[in-house]
Amino acid sequence: MASDILVYRADTVPVGEDQLPHLELSREIARRFNFLYAPVFPEPKALEVPTLVGTDGRKMSKSYGNTIQIASTEEEVRKSVQSMVTDPARIRKSDPGHPEVCTVYSYYKALAPQLAEVRDTECRNAGIGCVACKKQLADVVVEYLSPMWERRNAVEKDPGMVDALLEAGTSQARQVASATMEQVREAMKI
Repeated sequence: MASDILVYRADTVPVGEDQLPHLELSREIARRFNFLYAPVFPEPKALEVPTLVGTDGRKMSKSYGNTIQIASTEEEVRKSVQSMVTDPARIRKSDPGHPEVCTVYSYYKALAPQLAEVRDTECRNAGIGCVACKKQLADVVVEYLSPMWERRNAVEKDPGMVDALLEAGTSQARQVASATMEQVREAMKI
C-alpha cells in the first residue's frame, strides 16, 4: 500500500479507520526518504471517510451478506432495505424509537440528510413505523443508485468504453509513476 500511495505522490488518501496504520507507514517512509535523500514525497494525510454499517448493523462485508451492491436490481435493493435491523427496543409502532441505534436511520443520514431530521423526530414521537420508514428509505436508495445503474447499463452496451478508460488511466498512471521514479533515482544518485 505504501508504494501505491508514494509512487503517485498522493497528498490526501481516503482511508477507513482500519487502514490508518498503513497510511502512517507510508508517511514514515516518505519522511525517512525525504530526510536521507531529497524532498521527493509529500507526507500523505488521511481523509477519513464515513462508513455505513451493513444492513444487519454489523460492519459491512460481502462475506456477511449485509451489503447493498451497486449491481443489485431494484427488487434486491428493496428486499435488502426491508431486512435492515431497526431499534430492538421498539416493539410496536406506537412505541417511541431511538434512531441513534437504528441501521435505517444511519442510511438516511448518509443518503438523504434533509430527511434524516424529519425521520428522527417522527421516530422519537412514534409518528412513523419501522416498516413505513424502511419502505421510504428503499425509495431513497433506489433514487440514489439510479444514475449509477444508468451509467452501468451504458457501459455494458459499449464494452470498448471500459477498455479505453482502462488504457487511458493506465497510461496516465504510468507517466506519473515514471516521473516519480526518475526523481527517486536522481535523489539517490543512481
